[in-house]
Amino acid sequence: MKEGFILIDKPKGITSHDVVDKLREITKIRKIGYAGTLDPLGTGLLILGIGRGATRRLSEFLRLDKEYIAKLRLGAISDTFDKEGKIEFKKIEKIPSREKIGKVIKEFIGQIYQIPPSYSAKKIKGEKAYNLARKGRKVELKPQKVNIYKIKILRYKFPYLEIKVNCSSGTYIRSLASDIGKRLGCGALLEELRRTRIGNFSVKQAKKLEEINSKNWKSFLTSLQV
Repeated sequence: MKEGFILIDKPKGITSHDVVDKLREITKIRKIGYAGTLDPLGTGLLILGIGRGATRRLSEFLRLDKEYIAKLRLGAISDTFDKEGKIEFKKIEKIPSREKIGKVIKEFIGQIYQIPPSYSAKKIKGEKAYNLARKGRKVELKPQKVNIYKIKILRYKFPYLEIKVNCSSGTYIRSLASDIGKRLGCGALLEELRRTRIGNFSVKQAKKLEEINSKNWKSFLTSLQV
């Protein structure tokens, strides 16, 4: 049995664990894991370890820096900080200018503290926060320290703002979107998210899930070095 890593370009609408299930079905190998969860809303790079030796190494990739392309919707907020939650539209007195957005974004460059979304996989006394939130229980998550190295505005046409974010592991882009909206005074939620890089590994190296089958999967195995 061959072991190694496969880089997958995760499609929208499925969980990271759904990708694992699909690869288990294709490879007939149970010991498969991934480094760094992508929500169903998110697309892009997912590093999968196939076999016991590879899965043992997945923790090496968790701490690597990340790059994302994020599309924000201004003038709206959500209990999940993205479009999948309960949305409330805000009254906009003045549409933020690109100049103002640029100034606000600069405030988030560097070492910052952010509160993870209530609907996240963070654990509280052993239970995932999103499970508690779905039960209607109050979720209080502590601020965590992260590093934002760069934020670049790619496109802006109100209400949509597209940015590229280079950040440390552990950064929640949903929280960043919400916090940017608060600073702008109009609210914001995450409309779309694509992970384009993990460390030195690019989504351009990744395979689409539909490209992989029981006959060719071994040819996509690679030995990654952090």
